[in-house]
Amino acid sequence: MKKILLLLLFISALTAQAQQQYTLEKDIHYYPDSINKKDAYIDSQCKLDLYYPKGVKDFSTIVWFHGGSLMAGSKDIPKALLEKGYGIISVEYRFSPKVKAPAYINDAAAAVAWVFQHIAQYGGSDKLIFLSGHSAGGYLDMMITLDKEYLAKYNIDANRIAALIPFSGQAITHFTIRAERGMQPTQPVIDEYAPLYYVRADAPPMLLITGDPELELYGRYEENAYLLRMMKLVGSKTTRLYKLEGFDHGGMPEPAFPLLLKEVARVTKEIKGK
Repeated sequence: MKKILLLLLFISALTAQAQQQYTLEKDIHYYPDSINKKDAYIDSQCKLDLYYPKGVKDFSTIVWFHGGSLMAGSKDIPKALLEKGYGIISVEYRFSPKVKAPAYINDAAAAVAWVFQHIAQYGGSDKLIFLSGHSAGGYLDMMITLDKEYLAKYNIDANRIAALIPFSGQAITHFTIRAERGMQPTQPVIDEYAPLYYVRADAPPMLLITGDPELELYGRYEENAYLLRMMKLVGSKTTRLYKLEGFDHGGMPEPAFPLLLKEVARVTKEIKGK
């Protein structure tokens, strides 16, 4: 009887999930009209798509930044994140060489600020905003979380971010920023454009995910391992690193998505339980 009851509960949960309706709103400007009207590139590029469960109260939201070396790519909502009960926001931002640092970092901060300011209108909780993204997107995640100045411009404490889950994000100064200075991608730099420059004990929980060290782009695993070590040395208790053996830079997102969803579920439960 107990097994039958558990089976019925499981089927009921699956049915409820299948019946949940989702809404997609595309091309929402995250800068105000006063800025959009003055800059045609911002007006055309700086938009986000919002996918969310309809009629759900206080849902968690994952803000997703795509990769592309800060030079290319387009906003898209990963299929692995659809119909999981979460709001998903995919962000477009400006690209180098049309703009240079910190323009695209400022865009990431403006988009996340928009989420904090508006997600409650759609039913989401501003206490449950998670940042994720692949490669350049992971770099943007880390920059606007660890360097608190970017979100502080909007009177938002970066520590309000529920958790940070970057996929193969660059922890040193991004190679495109170094290229803007005429430097080679194998010339490492740690300065004001490096997440490693801003290690701090009070940062939100971070789950760093990379591919195989021998298959990853440049030294991406080693950079994240160094970031983990430095975070621990300054006193962080909530930074972890997950290495996906056998997966290269482009292939690592697929096995990383279940880890992202598991982390969002874990932290959501923890925050709601307080």
